[in-house]
Amino acid sequence: MKQAFLAAVGLALLAFPAQAQSADPSGTWLTQSGDTRVRIAKCGAVYCGTIVTSTFQKDTNNADPSLRDRAIVGVRMIWDLKSDGEGYSGQLYNPQDGKTYTGKLKVMSPTTLQLSGCVLGGLICRGQTWTKAN
Repeated sequence: MKQAFLAAVGLALLAFPAQAQSADPSGTWLTQSGDTRVRIAKCGAVYCGTIVTSTFQKDTNNADPSLRDRAIVGVRMIWDLKSDGEGYSGQLYNPQDGKTYTGKLKVMSPTTLQLSGCVLGGLICRGQTWTKAN
């Protein structure tokens, strides 16, 4: 009787799906266009991403005119990235158009991640696949 009860409890526990844990996005990633490398790392309790190399020299498209002459290397382009169960959600800055988007990131494999930026509450999104840089 006791063994049957323990078996039933064990089966019941297996029936509940485990909380999915998002893969760690830490590392240096090459953008889809291949012109920029971004280092993603923990920033306290969240993740952030900083440009470490780029073919672009300045942040010329920034919406804030006072920032257009700053060097692009060192610019934080991902911040407040928190696990949302299926991946991560946070804020993304796109230096190519100078705008900030609500974004999602999902590690697809140890060498690729999918990054998308959205406007209008997620109604319109554009995505990129980044690869792990060596």
